[in-house]
Amino acid sequence: MTSMSAMVLAAGLGTRIRTLDPETPKPLIKVAGKPLIAYAMETLAEGGGDNFVVNVHHRAEQLESYLSSQADHSVQISDEREQLLETGGGIVKALPLLGDCPFFCTNTDAIMIGGSTPAAKLLREAWTEDMDALLLMAPLASASGYAGDGDFSLAPDGQIATLVPSAPFVFTGLQILRPSLFEGAVIEPVSTRAFWTKARERGRMYGVVFDGTWMHVGDPEGHRIASERLASR
Repeated sequence: MTSMSAMVLAAGLGTRIRTLDPETPKPLIKVAGKPLIAYAMETLAEGGGDNFVVNVHHRAEQLESYLSSQADHSVQISDEREQLLETGGGIVKALPLLGDCPFFCTNTDAIMIGGSTPAAKLLREAWTEDMDALLLMAPLASASGYAGDGDFSLAPDGQIATLVPSAPFVFTGLQILRPSLFEGAVIEPVSTRAFWTKARERGRMYGVVFDGTWMHVGDPEGHRIASERLASR
């Protein structure tokens, strides 16, 4: 399997989970003894993810120190110390580091285990030239540590059919994106949803459903559930 660049969104403030350890940035919060960002990078590597690009903002020095010790992976830093750019703006700034080919993108809010096919490998196997965005989703009914509404429903051909609450699937945080989707975008704070809308209007936004366990780790309760679940494996 050839390698694919991978963007890890790690610049967020992590305000909901910060009470667990106010001095540690969210990506370095440990679950069952391992930092959240390590789970994210391992998931991506299972699908051939390499050439990791990680954006940093909150407690950036801690993240840089950790990443510099990861000898198994090539890591480049996209520095957002001066301005936090949200998810979409962070991707736009990092594009020169990601190259011209489709790339993985994930946040560090989730841990994915099991499944008939590993999460990133499933996503990569489903990717086609007809797509600008392919999102990995989990059934809302089986989501762990997540109390929100669903994000999407799917058409029979896998296209994203709706972008409304109360849909049956929730976005896991993992996706593949085509660089041309961001063509002409300026570096400014903006959500990735603005680019999803662009892809959807073109009929080039798709989803695939993960049949393993998706554990959302965005707050202390999600952290507790994930920790207990992993400890019992």
